[in-house]
Amino acid sequence: MAALPPVAARRLVLAPAICAVTVAMLILSPIVLLVAAFAVRWLPGRWRGLRLLWFLVVYLLRETVGLVALFVLWILSGFGWRIRSDRFVRAHVVIAGWFVGGLIGSARRVLGLRVSVEDVPPGLAVDHPFRRDPADWDGTADRDGTANRDGPADDGTRPLLVFSRHAGAGDSFILVDQLLNTYGRRPRIVLKDQLRWDPCIDVALSRIPSRFISPNPAPGSGVVESIAALAEDLPSDGALILFPEGGNFTRRRRNRAISRLREAGLDNLVGLAEELTQVLPPRPGGAFAAIDAAPGADVVFVAHTGLEQLSSLRQLWAGLPMRSEVRMTWWTVDRRDVPTEYSERISWLYAWWEHIDNWIEGHLPEGIPSGPVPDREPTS
Repeated sequence: MAALPPVAARRLVLAPAICAVTVAMLILSPIVLLVAAFAVRWLPGRWRGLRLLWFLVVYLLRETVGLVALFVLWILSGFGWRIRSDRFVRAHVVIAGWFVGGLIGSARRVLGLRVSVEDVPPGLAVDHPFRRDPADWDGTADRDGTANRDGPADDGTRPLLVFSRHAGAGDSFILVDQLLNTYGRRPRIVLKDQLRWDPCIDVALSRIPSRFISPNPAPGSGVVESIAALAEDLPSDGALILFPEGGNFTRRRRNRAISRLREAGLDNLVGLAEELTQVLPPRPGGAFAAIDAAPGADVVFVAHTGLEQLSSLRQLWAGLPMRSEVRMTWWTVDRRDVPTEYSERISWLYAWWEHIDNWIEGHLPEGIPSGPVPDREPTS
């Protein structure tokens, strides 16, 4: 990935370029569709080219409309003067929900995405005017197949620290869509700085409390401290989203992570990490910093499976339309049950990651081999 351009270039060059490409795409869409329909006869698969083209058009349209809306909010805030106020932050959250929800909805209709959510904690949902009723989305169901109807939580709603495994294309979008649009939570997200290449994500999440970080930050880079600052003053309807593994799961990354533990002399963790076959060993620094900075927050662990074979562009092309559903589950740990002593907390975190690993092992889609599938170069 090329070096990220400075903010001025992203705002004054990259964002307008996306808008220009969208306009050009709309003008040329009849010709593009005719060419694509003609070319699809030579492309393998079930209309993969047209499916991806349609999804690209939807993405560009939402990107452009989102950028225009963000620009209007900037003007209404006094040209950025009140852009950090609660009112405008909530407006940005609504735009983020519209953007992510639209992409997920298009992926369901065009790419074959199906999401089944099991064992949703009753306190996860909060009252929110734009919250999607889980009954309106046939992919969100309890284990018995009925829609989750727990409804909004009571006045005792607590903020959440959401620690999720990371694997496959788009799992972060699915997670954000679930938390924001289905359960009404206001997200604070820790995500890779590579996503700043997307202008709408870059602008919106720069105004919503979020942190863009390097996947492999250097010591002393301040990443842990920035995560702690993000977790401070988390509102009762807030949810900080963190992927403790630091990247998508592949065999190569698993081996590298175990080697780093061994080189650091953490022999007590090497054995634990080697037992994990479906997830990377978690990096405790950011997770523990968030826990210490938000002592009033419960911890939610998230596992999912069904995206493991979509970790590279080659696998994404070969895997469309998706044949297996994405299955998710959630577990909540009461804030009072989180260990405070470091060694106990390490054991606790690895025990949960082992639990996630076992759940994934038992829920892998039919036909997908156990264990990570190697690829030449993961995309995220």
